[in-house]
Amino acid sequence: MSIQEPSPNTEPSDSPYAWAGGEASVRALVDRFYDLMDLEPGYSELRAVHGPDLSSARDKLFWFLSGWLGGPQEYTERFGHPRLRMRHMPFAIGILERDQWLACMAQAMRETGLDPALRERLEKSFFQTADWMRNQNV
Repeated sequence: MSIQEPSPNTEPSDSPYAWAGGEASVRALVDRFYDLMDLEPGYSELRAVHGPDLSSARDKLFWFLSGWLGGPQEYTERFGHPRLRMRHMPFAIGILERDQWLACMAQAMRETGLDPALRERLEKSFFQTADWMRNQNV
């Protein structure tokens, strides 16, 4: 499944969630991200940070991204404030893991057909967040 084309009524000024194509498109993006993490050897260190079952991570990222992009706030309703850095402290996240996360997400955004202008905006935001999540200096 690919990110849907924006409808004729969807402008880049709409929420990024609507611009991306809504629930089905965000779910497709998250699923492709985790599929790539499982399939591509270039993401092996990132994959190693996750447990053997990615289903919980898939749901949490989908819920988080949906709300972060301006859609339903399911993550916050289920778990409260995201506290991203705190929740990721138990995992060693260095430059390599950051860069693999960013590359995997960029690949998933390309492969699901996310609008290039939205992709560019998201890549900048994702970099800032991913770099802030680092808790290792290597």
